[in-house]
Amino acid sequence: MIPFVNLVEQRNTYRKEFEEMEKSILDSGSFIGGSQVANLEKELSEYIKSHSSGNENVESVACGSGTDALTIALMALDLRPGDEVIVPDFTFIAPAECVAFLGAIPKFADIDRETLQISPRSVEKLISSKTKGIIAVNLFGQCAPFDELREIATKHNLWIVEDSAQAFGAILSTVSKDGSIKNRAACTFGDIAITSFYPTKPLGCYGDGGALFTADPQLAERIRMIANHGSKGHYQHDIIGINSRLDAIQAGILRVKLRHLDDELRVRQANAAKYNEFFSAVAGIIPQKLAKGNSSTIAQYTLLVEDRNSFIKILQNVQVPFCIHYPATLHSQKCFARNMDIAENPAATLACTQAISLPVCAFTNVDEIIQRIQTQTKV
Repeated sequence: MIPFVNLVEQRNTYRKEFEEMEKSILDSGSFIGGSQVANLEKELSEYIKSHSSGNENVESVACGSGTDALTIALMALDLRPGDEVIVPDFTFIAPAECVAFLGAIPKFADIDRETLQISPRSVEKLISSKTKGIIAVNLFGQCAPFDELREIATKHNLWIVEDSAQAFGAILSTVSKDGSIKNRAACTFGDIAITSFYPTKPLGCYGDGGALFTADPQLAERIRMIANHGSKGHYQHDIIGINSRLDAIQAGILRVKLRHLDDELRVRQANAAKYNEFFSAVAGIIPQKLAKGNSSTIAQYTLLVEDRNSFIKILQNVQVPFCIHYPATLHSQKCFARNMDIAENPAATLACTQAISLPVCAFTNVDEIIQRIQTQTKV
């Protein structure tokens, strides 16, 4: 069976770099925080700045996971029980889960039928006197429609958390009135942005890990405190926080992978282009649309398939792995039923019956996958 994400081949390719990094950390005796984490945070910020035309300066704060990062972001923004936060209905559970975990109420917005990103029109319909903010997810690696979302947020005095768990390395390009092109890297659009370093992400470590990003120095200081038991120093706790730290080993692994991220993203995009060409000739199958100006990380290569069950049988027959991202809307999950109005999100509901993802990482042989599928189709 072809692996869905080929982490073994990735390790083999960079083995010397990984082993040198791992040995230096193990020999140092410094396993939590320290120079490896500090250097990673600096390099993440430099990466974002170097990929943005405006040289956006964001401070990076590493933490224990992407879910922790969302929780910390909401705590830093002073989310309180009874507050409402608008989240997409078609995504992983973490954004809504973290809102509910803090006693607030997630309100579920519909998505665009083609890009699968949160719908600004649906967001605006959900705003009430209790609404405090919006969590916009850069789903499957491309940026959400932040220009429209920021207009809405400014109009209603809301904050935005950018969930870039799948999209560190993505770029959004816009054309200015003078014809010049402005690039902005993912993790610069929210009041706070977050990412995940779960192993299968385009930039992943060897366990759980995450990071937060903000251009606001006061928010950055508060984030650091929350991630460290609400403390600026030893045994001095100014606010309530949590324990969410990134191991030095994970930071070192990420530093190695960050060196190769742009090269891997180019391969992912080339792989996606091969899939797009092939599936353009297959009736009833439409790839996720890339919105104008987006350069996606292609965290997953996602298709909308009218007859998904038949397509799954084809994949199983030729031993091509797949994932269903996501099989159910968040509003339909049992854990949210107690405090939810019945949502009417037809695009999100339809996507749950049609979406299916194929392997696309930089170490995937997409040509082989296409050849296998071709034996079972009329193309």
